Order: sequence, then structure tokens, then C-alpha cells
Amino acid sequence: MQLTIRNMVCDRCKTAVARVLVEQGLPAVRVELGEVELEREPLPYETEHLRSALQAQGFDLVLDHDTQVINKVKSEVVRRVHHEGGGRVDLAELVRDTVHRELSSVSKLFSEVEGVTLEHYFVLQRLERVKELIHYGEMTFSEIAFSTGFSSAAHLSAQFKQLTGMTPTAFRKLSHPARTPLDKVGE
Repeated sequence: MQLTIRNMVCDRCKTAVARVLVEQGLPAVRVELGEVELEREPLPYETEHLRSALQAQGFDLVLDHDTQVINKVKSEVVRRVHHEGGGRVDLAELVRDTVHRELSSVSKLFSEVEGVTLEHYFVLQRLERVKELIHYGEMTFSEIAFSTGFSSAAHLSAQFKQLTGMTPTAFRKLSHPARTPLDKVGE
């Protein structure tokens, strides 16, 4: 039985959800970003208890199909941008591989439900990854641009300034740079 969980954006989230499942007596076969496969289908009262326990930890159980599609796509975007180095990502391929639907239909659904386009959500996730890499101070802007899929440092700088109002250099100089939690990107 497969469940979709909202707000799972990192390995610590996977650990927290796995702990909730154990506490609820629902053994998991697999726990991935945004997705859990259980050994058995939970009973209705177990589903409600699980949902409450997940919500107490900042997660949520996604029950309707459209929301599941969106959450699978969001989880895959987060995984590719933040856990696989980012690089060049073909959104049409990502959507096809993740939910076996065409980009146009998922983009329309995404915009209707999330209030932001899938493409913009992807750019915002990349921007958060760029902020993270700038904050570490271990890479040049050209290296950051390459690793996050921008065509050049100039392209990265233009996008960064357009979305944040400051240049990457100015952001690097901040003592406490503003970052957005991954599950809040696009809100």
C-alpha cells in the first residue's frame, strides 16, 4: 500500500516519518521523499491516527489523487535539485518519469492547486540550492551556476537578482542570509 506524505523534503524527514509509522504500528517496506510503502493497507481509524501523528510532526497525509500527483512531482524536484546536484533537469522528462503524465496537464494542475507554475517552483527550488551553496562559501559562482543547471554565472546572477532583489555577491556578504525552508518554497 503506497501513501503520499506532504512536506518530506530531506533525509531527516524520512527518519521522522519512519519513526511515526513505527509508533503507529504500521511497518513500512520503503520510505522515500514524499512517499511511503506500507506492508499492509491501514484500517480507516489507523489512517486518521496516522494523519494526526504526521501533522503533529509538520507532515500531512495526502489522500486525493490530484494532490498526490503534485506532491510526487514536488518531491522529485526537491530530490533532483537538492540531493542529486541539480544540474540540467528536463521538467517534461521529470514529470513523465515520476507520474507518467504529460508536462502540460501536470503544469496546469500544479498552477491551479499551488498558485505558482511548476516551472517557477522549479526555479525557486534551484534558487534555494544556490543560496545554500553560496552560504557554504566553497564554490565560485561559475561552479555554482554549473552545478545548479544555469548556463553561466551571468545567467545565475540575473535570475538571482530578479528573484531576490540582490546579487549573489551581496547575498554572500550577508551575515545571516535569508533562506526559505524547502517545504515552504513557492508559498
